[in-house]
Amino acid sequence: MNKIKIAVSGRSGCGNTTISKLAAENLGLDFINFTFRSLAAERDVDLKKIMELAAQDDSWDREVDTRQVKLARESKGCVLGSRLAVWMLKEADLKVYLKAKPEVRAMRIFNREGGNLDEIAAFTAERDKQDHGRYLRIYNIDTDNFDFVDMIIDTDNLTPAEIAGAIAKKAQEIKCI
Repeated sequence: MNKIKIAVSGRSGCGNTTISKLAAENLGLDFINFTFRSLAAERDVDLKKIMELAAQDDSWDREVDTRQVKLARESKGCVLGSRLAVWMLKEADLKVYLKAKPEVRAMRIFNREGGNLDEIAAFTAERDKQDHGRYLRIYNIDTDNFDFVDMIIDTDNLTPAEIAGAIAKKAQEIKCI
């Protein structure tokens, strides 16, 4: 029997990668997280450059989204963590949306990458705006509408272990792992 497929989405700084990876480890599932950041590393290009290219050419989004969904579909059981996972992996057994206040997200990115907090907050807000517009244009996906998911988790005051634990508990309720 195939194992469960879990899709985890949220904006930058909500904990998508951290939570998805931890949940996958806890449940013994594959962790799939292919993003613009992955593509930038793969091609040895700065993330900002990839985002500039993606703003002008939809093929960048399509490549990332196609590759991550293909990886998830080929997996016997996985946690797919990405901005669009809950929309793109329609057959996911469990769809989770992570949310956090903009200032919390900016601080998490600052703690992860360093830099200037005000610049990070401004960059993150602009990235959210660009992502939202692109996803509407390319896929007709409104990332502000996630009321169809199975779980919405406010990550502001929870630890990654608490969030991953809640996801694991829900996954076990849905399907035998």
